[in-house]
Amino acid sequence: MSSISGARIRRAITVGLTTGAMIAAGAAVAAPAQALTVPTITAKGGFVMNAATGATLYTKYGDTKRLTASTTKIMTAKVVLSQANLNLDTKVTIRKEVSDYIVSKGASSARLIVGDKVSVRQLLYGMMLPSGCDAAMALADKFGTGTTVKARTANFIGKMNTMAKSLGMTNTHFDSFDGISNGSNYSTPRDLTKLARSTMKSTTFRAVVKTKSYTAKTVTKTGSIRTMAPWNNTNTLLGWNGTLGVKTGSGPDAKYCLVFAATLNGEQVMGAVLSSSSEANRTADVKKLITYGYARIS
Repeated sequence: MSSISGARIRRAITVGLTTGAMIAAGAAVAAPAQALTVPTITAKGGFVMNAATGATLYTKYGDTKRLTASTTKIMTAKVVLSQANLNLDTKVTIRKEVSDYIVSKGASSARLIVGDKVSVRQLLYGMMLPSGCDAAMALADKFGTGTTVKARTANFIGKMNTMAKSLGMTNTHFDSFDGISNGSNYSTPRDLTKLARSTMKSTTFRAVVKTKSYTAKTVTKTGSIRTMAPWNNTNTLLGWNGTLGVKTGSGPDAKYCLVFAATLNGEQVMGAVLSSSSEANRTADVKKLITYGYARIS
């Protein structure tokens, strides 16, 4: 055998052994049949945690600040439900300023009527199901401090930011009670998930956000009972694969957002997507993340 032929044979053997070793190593790495593929989502930001432990299960730009749209209303509810000696049956009279605000902003509404008396509990449903900015403003006005509606709602927004700090939401700032940004209303998928985890500890909040439809009976100026048209939850994922909430959001700049919570067979996941490109894609994104979250836990 020539020295050239011998060298070729030795090289071939070496390549074959190396390739075999790589295949064997690859097989060893890929052996678990349940190896998970990290999902691809259209949303610009996403985050999922194990709600029981707080451990991160998925992140995509989880700490990048983005507009939050109506997911902001989770914090509005959190501040209200954290009030000392809160009476959910306390009546709030709907002011003309609330109606004027809705008209001026073209905002989503629970169709509250000026002069009607609406309970705090009903306002929570009106804010979280049809995403009523009128209900959010009525709550901010009720639980803020000041001599005018403007002062009280500004004070309430201050309470929202104080609460955000206390929850460790380090990349969050609110400048509205409903998510209609005045130029500085932002959060991140991770921070909103922290908020959801804290707020879902409230039995009242959990009951509200998992409700698909709610019919409120308010008290009119004359003292009669007004049966409102049903408030339907904007979260169409409720009930899918254990989904319990939490809040949708959308807007021309924020695009489509959703903070979600789901529990199945004892496995609890929570998370958020911000800036999905469409409502359909937002739904698809969240389904992928809930499924992936469960699989990561099990």
